[in-house]
Amino acid sequence: MKENKNWKKQIALFLISQNLSMFGSSVVGFSIVWYITVTTESGFWITLSTLATLIPQVLVSLWAGVFADRYNKKTIIMLADGFTALATLLAFVAFHYGFANLSFLIFIACLRSVGGGFQAPAVNALYPEIVPREHLLRINGINQMANNVLLLLSPAAGGAILGMFGMQWTFLVDLLTAVIAIAIMFRLKIVTRAADRSDSSVLKELREGVRYTWSQPLLRVMLVCYAVTFVLITPAAFLSPLMVVRSFGSEVWKLTANEMLWSLGALLGGAFVAWKGEFKNKITMIAVSLAVFGCTFALMGLSRVFWVYLIFDCICGMFVPVLIASETVLIQTNTEKGYMGRVFALLQFVSQGMMPIAILGFGPLSDLVRIESIMIGCGLLLICWSLYFKKAAGRALCSI
Repeated sequence: MKENKNWKKQIALFLISQNLSMFGSSVVGFSIVWYITVTTESGFWITLSTLATLIPQVLVSLWAGVFADRYNKKTIIMLADGFTALATLLAFVAFHYGFANLSFLIFIACLRSVGGGFQAPAVNALYPEIVPREHLLRINGINQMANNVLLLLSPAAGGAILGMFGMQWTFLVDLLTAVIAIAIMFRLKIVTRAADRSDSSVLKELREGVRYTWSQPLLRVMLVCYAVTFVLITPAAFLSPLMVVRSFGSEVWKLTANEMLWSLGALLGGAFVAWKGEFKNKITMIAVSLAVFGCTFALMGLSRVFWVYLIFDCICGMFVPVLIASETVLIQTNTEKGYMGRVFALLQFVSQGMMPIAILGFGPLSDLVRIESIMIGCGLLLICWSLYFKKAAGRALCSI
């Protein structure tokens, strides 16, 4: 790979750029949720802010995948980051002049979600163009580890800035990190393979991407895997704080511990993936991760002592990087480069789209039955799903 002879330097700068961008976005994301929570104490506004963060990203993701395959991925990443930064600048100016309107803040969250929707498929599609195939898992593990370090820091940073200086100054953090991230990306010497499809319509390419994904047995199984998995992990992702409050108490330190132990586990899992460097059987690792999720969800639902609950919470977090890295590399190494952006966009569309739908069901259900029962039920279903996935994905891989 002649163009990748300096790939280590290139990927190091790329990871720094994207993790800086993610850190700034996370600080603002946490701050927006907390600001709305403190200002309104309204479940309606919290739900609205959550949907504003997810829905626009889902709606643009498929188009973003087409653009990632059609145009220069590096340019798309920079433009998406710049668009998000401009939305954040607009919010800073508005808050600075006293226009702290909640509806306006929801609008800003929508704009930022659009930027993220275009950025994510291009980022995932760019990795195989920088990193040699045999190093993809290690690099994904390092990225997951860095992500989780920053996810540990961003709530603390967001809370400190919000508490001491006010909402408007959290926006400056995102602006600063975005400017640095774009500057780093601008200096990167990345040869991206943008396909020449000047005579092809975007809709045609979108249909081709969906058709290609569904025609590949392994990608078809992975698409279904994303859909089922994201439905079954929704209660743990969104309802576990409520379960902690109802079952163990409403002390803030308990909610903090719930988040931090999961993030600590994810950090350890990312370090393991980076150290391991390669999983020979990625399908087995995905199935094992899903089974561990199922077991830990069920055991969290059965826990009656808080520290026992936290142990299972941490174990669950440890397997998140294993799952994400294995899935990502399996897809990257079994997808034609000309379709990479559209495949990842379709997977993002399915995964991000299933969670809002699932929470609309699990949310009201949590007021009718104990959340512990929901966790146990989803855990058992995940264990069953892991067994089916291993068999189905194994058959699909053999057919390639």
